[in-house]
Amino acid sequence: MALDDSLVSRVLAVAAHPDDIDFGASGTVATWTDAGHQVTYLLCTRGDQGGFDDTPREQMPAIREAEQRAAAKAVGVTDVRFLDGFRDGWLEPTHELQREIVRVIRQVRPQRMLIQSPERHWDRIGASHPDHLAAGEAAIRAIYPAARNPFSYPELLADEGLEPWAVPETWIMAHPGAAHAVDVTDTFPRKLEALRAHRSQTSHVDDLEGMLRTWGRRTADAAGLDADRLAEVFKVIAT
Repeated sequence: MALDDSLVSRVLAVAAHPDDIDFGASGTVATWTDAGHQVTYLLCTRGDQGGFDDTPREQMPAIREAEQRAAAKAVGVTDVRFLDGFRDGWLEPTHELQREIVRVIRQVRPQRMLIQSPERHWDRIGASHPDHLAAGEAAIRAIYPAARNPFSYPELLADEGLEPWAVPETWIMAHPGAAHAVDVTDTFPRKLEALRAHRSQTSHVDDLEGMLRTWGRRTADAAGLDADRLAEVFKVIAT
């Protein structure tokens, strides 16, 4: 069972690429910012392998960073951070990546985290991009045990004064066992706006709104919501 929202003031979302959070959870993120939560996005890469046109590759990181910032703004998120030194398509759950996530956890001190699934979803293989799995694995390792352990990456405490932090709760996107549905019908227009902001990734989709509505209705139906509702779904665990 998820924490009561009254116990949450700060949320940290970690994902591999720009647009990952927007596809998986931006309707839910909008409900959090509407409730007054401070939400931070942490992107492990700038998604330089993405895109469907002839945009020069060297331009893609800057394009996608700008798109992500615009998308985040649509759902009320202004704190958007990008890691340097990690490549789209080459992400692995290394100690270097874990340490960077631990650093941000200790800076933000979230009561709730939103991450990608480290478990492959065989019925939705598109949700299990290897970078997603790597980001999810690195994030959950950072959440437990590293962020709360003062002897894990001790330089973060000694050199930067970043005290250990235990994250009470983690929400996992695209998990094969996801069962916690959030009704996002009222925030769907902002989810759509966020995903339209990712022009390099979505402008080729003929009916983006229709596709997203189909996904949302399917999820709502599986959760037993009314036929006119839209939903996103998560695996929620105590951490």
